[in-house]
Amino acid sequence: MTNYSVKQLSELAGVTVKTLHHYDKIGLLKPAFRTEKNYRYYTREQLFKLQQILFYRELDFSLKEIDSIINDESFNLVEALKFHKEELIKRSSHLDQLIETVDKTIDELKNNNQMMTDEELYKGFTKEEKEAYRNEAVERWGEEKIQEVENRIKSMGESGWDDTQKKGEEINQLLGDLMDLEPSDKKVQETIALHHKYMNTFYEVTAERYEGLGKMYTEDERFTAFYDKYNEGLAFFLYEAIKVYCQNGMKVD
Repeated sequence: MTNYSVKQLSELAGVTVKTLHHYDKIGLLKPAFRTEKNYRYYTREQLFKLQQILFYRELDFSLKEIDSIINDESFNLVEALKFHKEELIKRSSHLDQLIETVDKTIDELKNNNQMMTDEELYKGFTKEEKEAYRNEAVERWGEEKIQEVENRIKSMGESGWDDTQKKGEEINQLLGDLMDLEPSDKKVQETIALHHKYMNTFYEVTAERYEGLGKMYTEDERFTAFYDKYNEGLAFFLYEAIKVYCQNGMKVD
């Protein structure tokens, strides 16, 4: 039976070593054994378990929910895989619709057609999803602010929106790579300044709003899961760094 070190499993599964250490620390994925020098090693049994964790993460389950499922005595691997297949088929159908919306948007922008309607902007989401997401956003920030965000996105054009999304990905990844530093570290704060500037692309983000966003990242599991894709615990790290940034008057010394 093949034994895998933390580094080997990290490369095999496409997760970071830090993530595997975190899973071990919280009891979600323990190594099969440790050497006398305390090095972790995993066997095929842990590979299957990690696969389950990644499947459930892909379906937006929290780590706490995953732990209660896969470490339950009644857990059945085959039944779990059947569940994943059903959910992924549903998601595939949903994504096909979203891809169609993207294609239509690209075509519209390339040909300088009329700006998308609100219905087309949210095409691919169910009526219930659209209403729930938008109503929740309106409740938090107000109708006027949401319309401002929607209009800014619509007016960016194909290349502008593509560049904006890439910039956001780069900033989030950079923050994830800086988690070994303190939130107050200058490199972290400089990146937080970039994140704040990026958020201002969509609407004016005051210090109060920015700190409120950071808090929301840790309280709303959807946002926590989004940021934790870059590095486990990033949502909480981001919030701490945002608080430092706001306390310093949104300036980097």
